[in-house]
Amino acid sequence: MGTSLIYRNRIVYELAMRGLYGRHYGARYRAIAAIVPDGAGVLDVCCGPATLHARYLRGKSVDYTGLDLNERFIARVRRAGGRGAVWDLHSDAPLPEADYVIMQASLYHFLPEPGPLIDRMLAAAGKQVIIAEPIRNLASSDNRVLAAIGQRFTDAGDGAQAQRFTEATLDALFRAYASRVVEQSLIAGGREKLFVLSA
Repeated sequence: MGTSLIYRNRIVYELAMRGLYGRHYGARYRAIAAIVPDGAGVLDVCCGPATLHARYLRGKSVDYTGLDLNERFIARVRRAGGRGAVWDLHSDAPLPEADYVIMQASLYHFLPEPGPLIDRMLAAAGKQVIIAEPIRNLASSDNRVLAAIGQRFTDAGDGAQAQRFTEATLDALFRAYASRVVEQSLIAGGREKLFVLSA
């Protein structure tokens, strides 16, 4: 499996995200950080280069653990003072426990059946699961060229994923967890939808 350039290099990753989100780039992280209280235990699954921790949570003295397939990203987590582990989330291994279990912009990697991962996140969470997922993106563009670029350059190392969520399909997924959903809102200028589930 070939990891795309975006996922091989932190700087390229952040430049790509800034390009995609524009002026809403910081808002997507602030929306999640606002939910997490000072001193909480945090598990960030598919943490990428751990921008959420390094820029938005570290000042809140959280007990942070990041999981990702990318060894370079995990090394950055450790340099920033968190714990990190190289982890294949497609495995059935139970996740480390934490007060708050977070996933941002990565749930599409687990289509067509993301439910088992959400269930493992709920099992690991002491308080809440926070999931924010893009609902507007290049990979689902009607333009074939843009869609191909979006799909090719978002391979985190577990294979390119052709499917993406729309707001309707994401809402449909979370209807199965309706009794646990305590908050849902559009963030990052409407590019992502945030769901907060009670553990």
